[in-house]
Order: sequence, then C-alpha cells, then structure tokens
Amino acid sequence: MACFLVGGAEAVVVTAARSAVKKNEIAKGIVDESGQQLTDPSKDGICWTRKLGWLMNMLWGGVILLCIEHMWHGEVVPFPPFLTAMNDPSEIPVMLGEMATVGVGMAVLVTVAWFIVTVVADMAVKRQAITAVEGA
Repeated sequence: MACFLVGGAEAVVVTAARSAVKKNEIAKGIVDESGQQLTDPSKDGICWTRKLGWLMNMLWGGVILLCIEHMWHGEVVPFPPFLTAMNDPSEIPVMLGEMATVGVGMAVLVTVAWFIVTVVADMAVKRQAITAVEGA
C-alpha cells in the first residue's frame, strides 16, 4: 500500500546528507564539484560522497519501482488522496502496519546491503593497492 514511503523518507534524508558531505569534502579537497574523488582511494578509502551516492541510488531506485508497482495494482492513484487506502478509514491502520513492517524492513535491508558493499569495496581497493605494490 504505502511501504515505499518509508524508503522515500530515508532517500530524502540520505540525499540531504550526501549534499552536506559533498560540500564538506569539496572544502577539504577530497572531491571536485562533480563529486569525483581527487584523493587516492587506496590510501584514504572511497570517499563518503560516492558511498552515500550508492545508497541514494539504491533507495531512489527501489522507491520508484515500488511506486510504479503500486500504481499498476491501483493502490496509488494520480489524484487526492493518492493512496487508495486513505479512502477508507478502516484501511489506515493496515496501511500504517504495512509501512512499519514491510517498509521499515525493506529500508533496513537495503541499508545493510549498502553497508556490506561499502566495506567490501574499501577492502578491495586497499587490497588492490597492496597487490600492486608487492607485485612491482
């Protein structure tokens, strides 16, 4: 019904956080205006602007796909109140329950997957640098 709203809320927060982190990293000379990393990832790790960009893309992609799926099934409509569950007051607790269970569960799962990806990516970049030094 409205589980995608939880991921959408997280996506908005992550987008704002990425913007703030990017400004900070630009000021420190870590990234340029386009968000490209200027420092060596093998020494400093992958910059947070890039890592938060991954999470942002994962969240927004999921939100868009779920919104389309809900529109396909008639649960979201292009006119107020937009969520068909809002038409019937008895459906509102069901919708909120779905948001609390399914929506939060999906958001947490995406965030945990992102965290694992960032750790593995940092390890891979640092390992690649070590292999390059040892092989030289």
